Amino acid sequence: MKEKLAFLFENWKTIPNFMSFIRILLIPVFAVLFYNDHTIAAVIVLAISGLSDLFDGKIARRFNQVSNLGKILDPVADKLTVFAIAIILFIKFVTADDRTLRLFSWVFLLFIAKDLFMLSFGGFMIAKGMRPAAAEIYGKIATVAFYCVMIVIMAVGPEVGAFRSYFTLPNAVMMVMVVIAVILTFVAFASYIPDVYRQCAERFGWGKNKKNKKK
Repeated sequence: MKEKLAFLFENWKTIPNFMSFIRILLIPVFAVLFYNDHTIAAVIVLAISGLSDLFDGKIARRFNQVSNLGKILDPVADKLTVFAIAIILFIKFVTADDRTLRLFSWVFLLFIAKDLFMLSFGGFMIAKGMRPAAAEIYGKIATVAFYCVMIVIMAVGPEVGAFRSYFTLPNAVMMVMVVIAVILTFVAFASYIPDVYRQCAERFGWGKNKKNKKK
Protein backbone atom coordinates (compact mmCIF):
# COMPACT_ATOMS: atom_id res chain seq x y z
CA MET A 1 0.00 0.00 0.00
CA LYS A 2 2.82 2.42 0.85
CA GLU A 3 4.45 1.70 -2.49
CA LYS A 4 1.20 2.39 -4.31
CA LEU A 5 0.72 5.68 -2.44
CA ALA A 6 4.33 6.69 -3.09
CA PHE A 7 3.85 5.95 -6.79
CA LEU A 8 0.58 7.91 -6.82
CA PHE A 9 2.04 11.02 -5.18
CA GLU A 10 5.27 11.04 -7.14
CA ASN A 11 5.82 14.57 -8.54
CA TRP A 12 2.25 15.50 -7.66
CA LYS A 13 2.85 19.21 -6.93
CA THR A 14 1.93 20.54 -10.36
CA ILE A 15 -0.23 23.41 -11.62
CA PRO A 16 -2.79 21.06 -13.27
CA ASN A 17 -3.22 19.15 -10.00
CA PHE A 18 -3.79 22.37 -8.07
CA MET A 19 -6.33 23.37 -10.72
CA SER A 20 -8.11 20.04 -10.17
CA PHE A 21 -8.11 20.65 -6.40
CA ILE A 22 -9.64 24.09 -7.02
CA ARG A 23 -12.32 22.51 -9.22
CA ILE A 24 -13.23 20.16 -6.38
CA LEU A 25 -13.39 23.06 -3.90
CA LEU A 26 -15.66 25.00 -6.28
CA ILE A 27 -18.25 22.20 -6.28
CA PRO A 28 -19.90 23.03 -2.91
CA VAL A 29 -19.64 26.75 -3.73
CA PHE A 30 -21.57 26.19 -6.97
CA ALA A 31 -24.14 23.91 -5.28
CA VAL A 32 -24.91 26.36 -2.46
CA LEU A 33 -25.15 29.33 -4.83
CA PHE A 34 -27.43 27.61 -7.33
CA TYR A 35 -29.64 25.93 -4.72
CA ASN A 36 -30.20 29.31 -3.07
CA ASP A 37 -31.10 30.91 -6.42
CA HIS A 38 -27.90 32.93 -6.80
CA THR A 39 -27.94 31.59 -10.34
CA ILE A 40 -25.72 34.15 -12.07
CA ALA A 41 -22.94 33.63 -9.53
CA ALA A 42 -23.40 29.84 -9.86
CA VAL A 43 -23.09 30.04 -13.66
CA ILE A 44 -19.88 32.08 -13.31
CA VAL A 45 -18.43 29.50 -10.89
CA LEU A 46 -19.38 26.67 -13.25
CA ALA A 47 -17.82 28.48 -16.21
CA ILE A 48 -14.56 28.92 -14.26
CA SER A 49 -14.64 25.23 -13.38
CA GLY A 50 -15.21 24.28 -17.02
CA LEU A 51 -12.37 26.50 -18.26
CA SER A 52 -9.97 25.05 -15.68
CA ASP A 53 -10.94 21.55 -16.83
CA LEU A 54 -10.29 22.60 -20.44
CA PHE A 55 -6.83 24.02 -19.77
CA ASP A 56 -5.33 21.81 -17.05
CA GLY A 57 -4.71 18.92 -19.45
CA LYS A 58 -3.16 21.22 -22.03
CA ILE A 59 -0.88 22.76 -19.40
CA ALA A 60 0.13 19.29 -18.16
CA ARG A 61 1.14 18.16 -21.65
CA ARG A 62 2.68 21.48 -22.74
CA PHE A 63 4.92 21.83 -19.68
CA ASN A 64 5.48 18.11 -19.06
CA GLN A 65 3.50 18.14 -15.79
CA VAL A 66 1.59 14.92 -16.32
CA SER A 67 1.47 13.03 -13.01
CA ASN A 68 0.05 9.77 -11.70
CA LEU A 69 -2.16 11.66 -9.26
CA GLY A 70 -3.38 13.95 -12.02
CA LYS A 71 -4.55 11.01 -14.11
CA ILE A 72 -6.91 10.13 -11.26
CA LEU A 73 -7.64 13.56 -9.81
CA ASP A 74 -8.81 15.13 -13.09
CA PRO A 75 -11.55 12.58 -13.88
CA VAL A 76 -12.59 12.48 -10.19
CA ALA A 77 -13.02 16.28 -10.23
CA ASP A 78 -15.03 15.95 -13.46
CA LYS A 79 -17.31 13.30 -12.03
CA LEU A 80 -17.90 15.12 -8.73
CA THR A 81 -18.81 18.23 -10.71
CA VAL A 82 -21.22 16.18 -12.83
CA PHE A 83 -22.79 14.75 -9.65
CA ALA A 84 -23.34 18.22 -8.19
CA ILE A 85 -24.82 19.68 -11.39
CA ALA A 86 -27.06 16.68 -12.09
CA ILE A 87 -28.35 16.44 -8.50
CA ILE A 88 -29.08 20.16 -8.24
CA LEU A 89 -30.89 20.26 -11.60
CA PHE A 90 -32.80 17.10 -10.71
CA ILE A 91 -33.97 18.70 -7.43
CA LYS A 92 -34.92 21.92 -9.23
CA PHE A 93 -36.86 20.23 -12.04
CA VAL A 94 -38.51 17.49 -9.98
CA THR A 95 -40.26 20.28 -8.05
CA ALA A 96 -41.00 22.39 -11.15
CA ASP A 97 -44.46 23.78 -11.86
CA ASP A 98 -44.44 22.25 -15.34
CA ARG A 99 -45.43 18.55 -15.27
CA THR A 100 -43.31 17.78 -18.36
CA LEU A 101 -40.21 19.13 -16.64
CA ARG A 102 -41.00 17.11 -13.50
CA LEU A 103 -41.16 13.91 -15.56
CA PHE A 104 -38.03 14.81 -17.53
CA SER A 105 -36.03 15.57 -14.35
CA TRP A 106 -35.20 11.86 -13.92
CA VAL A 107 -33.04 11.95 -17.06
CA PHE A 108 -30.41 13.91 -15.08
CA LEU A 109 -29.91 10.84 -12.88
CA LEU A 110 -28.48 8.95 -15.87
CA PHE A 111 -25.34 11.09 -15.66
CA ILE A 112 -24.96 10.14 -12.01
CA ALA A 113 -25.57 6.42 -12.61
CA LYS A 114 -22.90 6.25 -15.32
CA ASP A 115 -20.28 8.11 -13.31
CA LEU A 116 -21.00 6.17 -10.11
CA PHE A 117 -20.34 2.96 -12.01
CA MET A 118 -17.13 4.36 -13.51
CA LEU A 119 -15.87 5.59 -10.12
CA SER A 120 -16.67 2.26 -8.45
CA PHE A 121 -15.06 0.17 -11.18
CA GLY A 122 -12.09 2.56 -11.37
CA GLY A 123 -11.51 2.06 -7.65
CA PHE A 124 -11.69 -1.71 -8.16
CA MET A 125 -9.10 -1.52 -10.95
CA ILE A 126 -6.71 0.53 -8.82
CA ALA A 127 -7.13 -1.92 -5.93
CA LYS A 128 -6.21 -4.76 -8.31
CA GLY A 129 -3.12 -2.96 -9.56
CA MET A 130 -4.61 -1.90 -12.88
CA ARG A 131 -4.71 1.57 -14.42
CA PRO A 132 -8.10 3.15 -15.08
CA ALA A 133 -8.48 4.01 -18.75
CA ALA A 134 -7.32 7.50 -19.66
CA ALA A 135 -9.82 9.94 -21.12
CA GLU A 136 -10.42 9.35 -24.81
CA ILE A 137 -11.41 12.04 -27.32
CA TYR A 138 -15.02 10.90 -26.89
CA GLY A 139 -14.77 11.56 -23.17
CA LYS A 140 -13.46 15.07 -23.76
CA ILE A 141 -16.21 15.80 -26.28
CA ALA A 142 -18.86 14.50 -23.88
CA THR A 143 -17.46 16.61 -21.03
CA VAL A 144 -17.41 19.79 -23.14
CA ALA A 145 -20.95 19.09 -24.37
CA PHE A 146 -22.14 18.49 -20.80
CA TYR A 147 -20.68 21.75 -19.52
CA CYS A 148 -22.08 23.73 -22.47
CA VAL A 149 -25.57 22.27 -22.12
CA MET A 150 -25.70 22.78 -18.35
CA ILE A 151 -24.44 26.36 -18.56
CA VAL A 152 -27.10 27.13 -21.19
CA ILE A 153 -29.80 25.61 -18.96
CA MET A 154 -28.63 27.59 -15.94
CA ALA A 155 -28.49 30.75 -18.02
CA VAL A 156 -31.79 30.59 -19.97
CA GLY A 157 -33.43 27.27 -19.03
CA PRO A 158 -37.12 27.16 -18.10
CA GLU A 159 -37.83 27.83 -14.41
CA VAL A 160 -34.13 27.87 -13.43
CA GLY A 161 -32.31 30.15 -15.89
CA ALA A 162 -30.64 33.27 -14.51
CA PHE A 163 -31.64 35.29 -17.60
CA ARG A 164 -34.98 33.63 -18.36
CA SER A 165 -36.77 36.97 -17.94
CA TYR A 166 -35.03 38.09 -21.15
CA PHE A 167 -35.18 34.78 -23.01
CA THR A 168 -36.37 31.34 -21.98
CA LEU A 169 -35.26 28.20 -23.76
CA PRO A 170 -38.30 26.18 -24.94
CA ASN A 171 -38.84 22.98 -22.97
CA ALA A 172 -38.47 20.80 -26.07
CA VAL A 173 -35.15 22.41 -27.05
CA MET A 174 -33.76 21.99 -23.55
CA MET A 175 -34.79 18.34 -23.40
CA VAL A 176 -33.22 17.59 -26.80
CA MET A 177 -29.96 19.22 -25.65
CA VAL A 178 -29.91 17.14 -22.46
CA VAL A 179 -30.66 13.91 -24.36
CA ILE A 180 -27.79 14.65 -26.78
CA ALA A 181 -25.48 15.19 -23.80
CA VAL A 182 -26.65 11.86 -22.32
CA ILE A 183 -26.01 10.03 -25.61
CA LEU A 184 -22.51 11.51 -25.90
CA THR A 185 -21.83 10.53 -22.30
CA PHE A 186 -22.70 6.89 -22.94
CA VAL A 187 -20.77 6.85 -26.24
CA ALA A 188 -17.75 8.04 -24.23
CA PHE A 189 -18.45 5.33 -21.66
CA ALA A 190 -18.46 2.69 -24.41
CA SER A 191 -15.12 3.96 -25.73
CA TYR A 192 -13.43 2.94 -22.45
CA ILE A 193 -14.63 -0.66 -22.60
CA PRO A 194 -11.97 -2.12 -24.97
CA ASP A 195 -9.04 -0.88 -22.85
CA VAL A 196 -10.70 -1.95 -19.60
CA TYR A 197 -11.43 -5.40 -21.02
CA ARG A 198 -7.84 -5.76 -22.25
CA GLN A 199 -6.43 -4.91 -18.82
CA CYS A 200 -8.85 -7.23 -17.03
CA ALA A 201 -8.05 -10.03 -19.49
CA GLU A 202 -4.32 -9.61 -18.82
CA ARG A 203 -4.81 -9.32 -15.05
CA PHE A 204 -7.22 -12.24 -14.59
CA GLY A 205 -6.06 -14.42 -17.47
CA TRP A 206 -9.31 -14.33 -19.42
CA GLY A 207 -9.02 -16.35 -22.59
CA LYS A 208 -5.96 -18.32 -21.48
CA ASN A 209 -8.00 -21.36 -20.53
CA LYS A 210 -9.57 -21.45 -23.99
CA LYS A 211 -6.15 -21.28 -25.63
CA ASN A 212 -4.85 -24.10 -23.40
CA LYS A 213 -7.85 -26.27 -24.26
CA LYS A 214 -7.24 -25.75 -27.96
CA LYS A 215 -3.62 -26.87 -27.50
